[in-house]
Amino acid sequence: MTEKELQTIAEEYGTPSFVFDTQSLKKRMASIREIVGDTVHLCYSIKANPFLIPAMLQCVEKLEVCSPGELDICKQQKVAGERIIYSGVQKNEIDIKAAVEYSAGIYTAESVLQFELLNKCAIAHGKVIPVLLRLNAGSQFGMSKEDFCYLVENREQFFGIKIIGIHYFAGTQRKKLAEQEKELEMLLQLIAELKEKYGFEVENLEYGPGLPVPYFSTDDFADTLKPVKELAPMLRKVAGQVHLTVEMGRFYVSECGYYLTKVMDVKANKGTNYAIVDGGMNHLNYLGQMMGMKVPVIKHLAMEESKAGLFKDATAIGQISAECEANWSLCGSLCTTADVIVRQAEFTNLQIGDVLAFSNIGAYSVTEGIHLFLSRTMPRILLYHGEGKAQLVRDFMEASSLNCIQEMPIY
Repeated sequence: MTEKELQTIAEEYGTPSFVFDTQSLKKRMASIREIVGDTVHLCYSIKANPFLIPAMLQCVEKLEVCSPGELDICKQQKVAGERIIYSGVQKNEIDIKAAVEYSAGIYTAESVLQFELLNKCAIAHGKVIPVLLRLNAGSQFGMSKEDFCYLVENREQFFGIKIIGIHYFAGTQRKKLAEQEKELEMLLQLIAELKEKYGFEVENLEYGPGLPVPYFSTDDFADTLKPVKELAPMLRKVAGQVHLTVEMGRFYVSECGYYLTKVMDVKANKGTNYAIVDGGMNHLNYLGQMMGMKVPVIKHLAMEESKAGLFKDATAIGQISAECEANWSLCGSLCTTADVIVRQAEFTNLQIGDVLAFSNIGAYSVTEGIHLFLSRTMPRILLYHGEGKAQLVRDFMEASSLNCIQEMPIY
């Protein structure tokens, strides 16, 4: 999005706000599909950003759903059940029952217990459901190879389940693509082993490569599709032997998002310039880390009210020269010293009333931020469809209503 487009949205809808550019997202997804080819299928993990479900349904075959709440979102959005891969680390009988009743297309089993619960629920509903066994990749997720092989060997004992393949995901922001290639070779060997030992044909492989995206000003943005270009030959090789679905979230959507926050106050102390914005670390989250240590890509939008000099006197009080380049510590509205969004960033003529647009915020921040902290108003959320068409999909919400006793206690 251009600075003018972002400025117009900030003027019309206010701040703090998230803006997600569906036009650029669809363009990126079209490029990814062209790179990997028709034999590689795509799945979007909606935990990255559930507000992009309508756009992503036009770009991928499947949505990965990892919680009962995410399933409820899919129901509300009228997502066809067959397009859902129902995953998640912890599934209980109630969760599974809801997914089976909605006729989710595919299920994953993280453990022997989950597998047994899936089987029990399927039989109770008179169904045989397709299940992917998640193989442990060195974390708390998935099951050991021993448990995996036990279920394959005894698959005929579970009348409510058809095991259709493997689910494998090791992590995110993984820059050494040799690791992904090694994993895929391992999975091909496992597929051959399962056929030889147990006579089991793996039909489907859902694989999350965790490809990296750049976020910060020192990162390389020259070709953000380079990781998928480099991995594509290996993905096509695997797709030639098994139905391969590549599941990602961050890599798909990070580029399409912006976070708009307005400068509300400026001050200086002992050589440090502080700009206080109307948002904060409760909304803005890159990789779940302390924001102050990195400098994201930020667009400085000089708004009409600041251009008009309405806050000139306030700027002067802080003894800050607005008519020059200066380093600023960007801090949010929370009453905690941890609310430093950026420790030091350079701007020219930064003034009260200006809006800062943080880029590459399409993944996770909208749901990963600690939005309820200090009961501040939650941001507006907009989808931008190009040609000046902005759609408000969630208005400002008062966190105070969620942080309050719903029924007065009796003293």
